[in-house]
Amino acid sequence: MLVLITGANGQLGRAFQELFKEQGIDFIAATKEELDITNLQQIREFVRKNEGITHIINCAAYNKVDEAERDWKTAYLVNGIGPKNLAIVSNEIGAELVHYSTDYVFSGKKGSPYTIYDTSDPINKYGESKVLGERFVMSFSNRYYLIRTSWVFGDGMNFVRKVLEWSKKSKVLRIVDDEVSSPTYAPDLAKATWELIKLKAYGLYHITNSGYCSRYEWAEFILNEIGWDGELKRAKQEDFNLPAKRPKFSVLDGFGLREFTGMKMESWKRRTTEFIEKLGSDY
Repeated sequence: MLVLITGANGQLGRAFQELFKEQGIDFIAATKEELDITNLQQIREFVRKNEGITHIINCAAYNKVDEAERDWKTAYLVNGIGPKNLAIVSNEIGAELVHYSTDYVFSGKKGSPYTIYDTSDPINKYGESKVLGERFVMSFSNRYYLIRTSWVFGDGMNFVRKVLEWSKKSKVLRIVDDEVSSPTYAPDLAKATWELIKLKAYGLYHITNSGYCSRYEWAEFILNEIGWDGELKRAKQEDFNLPAKRPKFSVLDGFGLREFTGMKMESWKRRTTEFIEKLGSDY
């Protein structure tokens, strides 16, 4: 087994590197500077030089939700054409493909958790770009794991780190309470993916940590963990006048993962606490 990890400097890419080191799995970690997934010929040349790749795990993505409203072509290129290129090449070399999508492929108007049966209906350009990537992977890849997730946090910049930084700069914070989903710890997401790979359980999955919360509730939990003595105020999405609309309730139902692997995802609260403890004074 030889695994190619694209977008290796991201939170999930780093989590996979740590996991594979622990498991003794051979891997090639390629940053976006080393491998541009939007360039089909470059990918072909890369895999030719690195013979024996059996799995491609795509952790590369364009995640600038608001900028995607204006720069939608870049979002479509990275999140749509990039996965298409990887699907084409994975077929050419007989490799399995892992690709990640998002809760933002849904509008958030359903009012209950989204299952793998539900039809995507994005409300912003970022979500559209991720739907495009999903369609290409399902159309062009013979053996794929398509995994939707949400609110990822790990080794890198994320909501937990942002809240901790904000708490040091201000005694009053305003966080939206009308955006609800499930935080997902990157190492847990990597481990769950690895379980699917070991089983060769191809297909579509929703993987997050268990439970869900609003951005406000998550921030409140984080700030309570550090004993912050400031004031946390509720806000609405409209208060910030951001270019991109966000789904208000985009919780993903994890049906499928446990049924195949027997794996139960840990709660977002426990993983948030552990992550803050791991950060220590580094934040």
